Amino acid sequence: MKQALITFIRNPELGKGKTRLAKDSSKEYALEIYIKLLEHTRKVCTQTDAERYVFYADYINAEDEWSTDDFQKRLQLDGGLGEKMKDAFSTVFSEGCDKAIIIGSDCPDISSELIENAFKELNSNDFVIGPSNDGGYYLLGMNTLFSPIFENKTWSAETVLEETVKDISNAGFSIKLLKPLTDVDHLEDVPQKWR
Repeated sequence: MKQALITFIRNPELGKGKTRLAKDSSKEYALEIYIKLLEHTRKVCTQTDAERYVFYADYINAEDEWSTDDFQKRLQLDGGLGEKMKDAFSTVFSEGCDKAIIIGSDCPDISSELIENAFKELNSNDFVIGPSNDGGYYLLGMNTLFSPIFENKTWSAETVLEETVKDISNAGFSIKLLKPLTDVDHLEDVPQKWR
């Protein structure tokens, strides 16, 4: 059983990411917090037993902390988030993976234990989802590519989780929901230890 852990990251550059957090504070602070999120996410990934893929938003950085000893480096497809995620899942399944999980890089409470548990849930479920408190999800896992979950979604809306669950259920697949966690989008989402 070959399992893939896909991580989507933005290249950490001033003014490029965490725009809502930057509005609440400053571009410099938003970048500082995003770098902390990247460090946390990378550590969690390297503690997880899987084929590890990191998909960059803008360009592949060969010299950053995401070592090629630990990660296969790829570039996200151009287009919307749904197209990017569908392409990433398609890539890892075409490379022989039997299960795949995708995470973002903005959830400070994600852990390797949680991801390992999500992989275990895929032994008895077709899909696993980690809901985020804003109505989206911080983790999505599946055993086979099911394209409809990536289509006709408004990705920043609070209906994404609900619509995704409905797509999966209507198709007759089984699904396991993990505990809800918070993504860092606004100032109040930043963990106390990083303030």
